[in-house]
Amino acid sequence: MDKERIKEFIAKLPLTVVEAMAKIDGHASYAGLVFIVDESARLIGCITDGDIRRWILRGGELNAPAVDVMHKNPIYLSIDEKANAKAVMLEKNITAVPIIDGDNKVIDIVLSREVSKIKNKKKRLKGVPVVIMAGGKGTRLYPFTKILPKPLIPIGDTPIVERIIDCYVEYGIDEYYMTVNYKKGMLRSYFNDLEPQYTVKFVEEDKPLGTGGSIKLIEDKFDKPLFVTNCDALIRADYADVYEHHIKCGNDITMISALKNITVPYGVVNSGENGELISMEEKPTLSYFINTGMYIINPETIDLIPDDTMFHMTHLVEKVMKNGGKVGTYPISEDSFLDMGEFEEMKRMEQKLNIISEK
Repeated sequence: MDKERIKEFIAKLPLTVVEAMAKIDGHASYAGLVFIVDESARLIGCITDGDIRRWILRGGELNAPAVDVMHKNPIYLSIDEKANAKAVMLEKNITAVPIIDGDNKVIDIVLSREVSKIKNKKKRLKGVPVVIMAGGKGTRLYPFTKILPKPLIPIGDTPIVERIIDCYVEYGIDEYYMTVNYKKGMLRSYFNDLEPQYTVKFVEEDKPLGTGGSIKLIEDKFDKPLFVTNCDALIRADYADVYEHHIKCGNDITMISALKNITVPYGVVNSGENGELISMEEKPTLSYFINTGMYIINPETIDLIPDDTMFHMTHLVEKVMKNGGKVGTYPISEDSFLDMGEFEEMKRMEQKLNIISEK
């Protein structure tokens, strides 16, 4: 690995948790981690996206020092041991291993995906159903949606809904329900012509029922938790880990939430009594977690959805909580949530999927 690319995986202290997340986002598809070095560029730690997720779920602050989260004894190899990198990564179940010199400085990084042509996809979710909510008109994408239903708008040369399904197929899922309304005939025709190796059952609305109300139209009965997702966003996460998290936590609903950083385009002032200036901060960044529109729900929660009524998934979340049920979250990074709800976001999605080059 050349020196410039090594820098993508290296961060120096001081560093906050949210800054570590941003650094990982730069190469999340490769390794999902960042190695921490001191002021002398010597390796002192490692932080993975999983470490950050567990920190957040424990209530940790995003602006906390990254040193509070990092592994202080990272796995590494000397240059003489580099040939053992693949075996070490398989044994330790890690995605990357740094190669260090005699001064403990990182001179190379070996990635698991680059030393093996075998894709290590975990097909552990076979038999888990997925409901894709695809009945909306997609008014934010007009005039595209005057011609095509939103799920068939292409990202590159592949419709967004097909890309979404492909993410689940990697985990062995082959059972899909698609709730449809607007231009539903085009959706049926597309999948009939596609002849995929999975099954898509269409659930038709006679009138708009919202993101939750349409689920009540599904006649099949589910005996295990199911994924429910929007038709216009890609979630880049380990779906098997998300599902296991839902089960382990005993949640009735798990909402996948993504970090959203918002930069205030002005200098912010903090004042005290009588308007006395206390401090100033130039263009601060605020961080929040947002709802991605992807959930895992237990089958029993469907009984709480009223028949033939406009009802959104957020209404179901509120109803479960009001009834004493448990609703949890599964946090992911900002760049793990790719939304195509607006034109600018479509361009970002294409860039992140390497469909077009960033200009």
